[in-house]
Amino acid sequence: MSKFDLWLIIGLVGQVMFSMRFILQWIASEKHKKSVIPISFWYFSIAGSILLLAYSIHRKDPVFILGQSLGCVIYFRNLVLIDRDKRNTLAAHENMQPDE
Repeated sequence: MSKFDLWLIIGLVGQVMFSMRFILQWIASEKHKKSVIPISFWYFSIAGSILLLAYSIHRKDPVFILGQSLGCVIYFRNLVLIDRDKRNTLAAHENMQPDE
């Protein structure tokens, strides 16, 4: 009987989540008939990257560790920039409202 390998499951789930971001981006782009990156792309990127980073640390793969570490920082930074842009847009919209 083979032993259950939790790390293999973590690696596979991470890879599936990482791949889902491309599928979501493709669907959103087809729907809008132009290239679109939905916010869920960044959440799937972070989740997949964190799981793959954990898997690569467990497997002691320095190339994979380096690649996923940098990815986590970039994906998180994109979410920060998106949030900042939304807040700036909301503030600009509120400043354009006539005083009542």
